Amino acid sequence: MRQSETNSPWLAPIHPQGRIFVAIAAVATLVLYWFSPVLGTIGVFATLGVGAFFRDPERVPPQDKGAVLAGGDGRIEAVVHVPPPAELGLGDGARLRISTFLSLFNVHVNRVPVSGTVKSVRYVPGKFVNASLDKASTDNERNSVHIVTPEGVDVVVVQIAGLVARRIVCDLKEGQVVRAGDRLGLIRFGSRVDVFLPAGTPTPVRVGQTAVGGETVLARLGEQE
Repeated sequence: MRQSETNSPWLAPIHPQGRIFVAIAAVATLVLYWFSPVLGTIGVFATLGVGAFFRDPERVPPQDKGAVLAGGDGRIEAVVHVPPPAELGLGDGARLRISTFLSLFNVHVNRVPVSGTVKSVRYVPGKFVNASLDKASTDNERNSVHIVTPEGVDVVVVQIAGLVARRIVCDLKEGQVVRAGDRLGLIRFGSRVDVFLPAGTPTPVRVGQTAVGGETVLARLGEQE
C-alpha cells in the first residue's frame, strides 16, 4: 500500500518555506484574540488554512523505470499537443502537454516527473491570470525545467503562477541529477504545473482526473500511440 494511502496528507509536516507564514498567522491570531474572541477564532482557522497550504507529505513513487509522474497535486486541466516553452530552445514542434491545476486546497510542493539530469532552468516573468485557464501556460509567470533522462529523452516540467500565487520556488540547479518523485520546489497560493513529453507519447490520464504529485503515472516513456 502506498504511503499516501496510509498517512493522511492533512497531518503532514509543514514545508520549510511555509513555517514563517504559519508563525506570522499564529502571532496575528493572538493579537486578534486580544481585541475580540470572534476575530481570534477567525484567525485560528486562517492559521490552519496557511498550514494546510504548506503541507509537505511524503510520497512513494512507483518503481517503474519509464514512468512519468505528476509534477503536482490537483485536477488534470488539459491534455494537448503544443510547442514547449520557447525559453528552453527546444524548437516549436508540438509536444504532449499535460497540465495540472492546483487549487488552494491542494498540496503545493512540486515533484520531479522523471529521473535524469537537469539541463536548464529558466524563469520567465509574466501575468497572473487564473491558472485553470489554458492561456496561463503561455501568459503567466513561470519557471521551466528541462530534464534529460539517461536514455536521452527530453522532458520539461513548468511551474506556473496563478491568480493568487506571487512566488515560485525552484530548488533545482543546472547539472543536478534528480530522481522521479524528488521535491522540485513549490508555488505559493494556487498554481499550475505543466509536463511536456515527446509527441505521440500515450497517456492514461484524462481531463478532470485527480493527480497526486510524485505518484500518479502520467505516461510511460518509450511507448508510442
